[in-house]
Amino acid sequence: MTTLQASAQNQLRQFIEQIERLEEEKKALASDIRDKYLEAKGVGFDVKALREIVRMRKKSQTEREEEESILEVYMHALGMLNDNPMPMNGGDDAPHHIIAAE
Repeated sequence: MTTLQASAQNQLRQFIEQIERLEEEKKALASDIRDKYLEAKGVGFDVKALREIVRMRKKSQTEREEEESILEVYMHALGMLNDNPMPMNGGDDAPHHIIAAE
């Protein structure tokens, strides 16, 4: 079994201790975020919608538009949109192809 030199052992110990401290901070932050959502819910905001907005704001306008476009294509293919829903039985007016995401 190979042993680490004293300097490498100290460096390893420092990394581990720093990671452990960061993990504790992460837990505290997660708790703070959870509390903030509960506070928003307490005054009447929809937490699911808030989470979705936070997720969306992390993305660029282009990324959001691309996701919305793909979602719209899929929903249209499943007949979930009110405008010109597609038949589910594969009749003559059913589409002959489906656009897929990369």
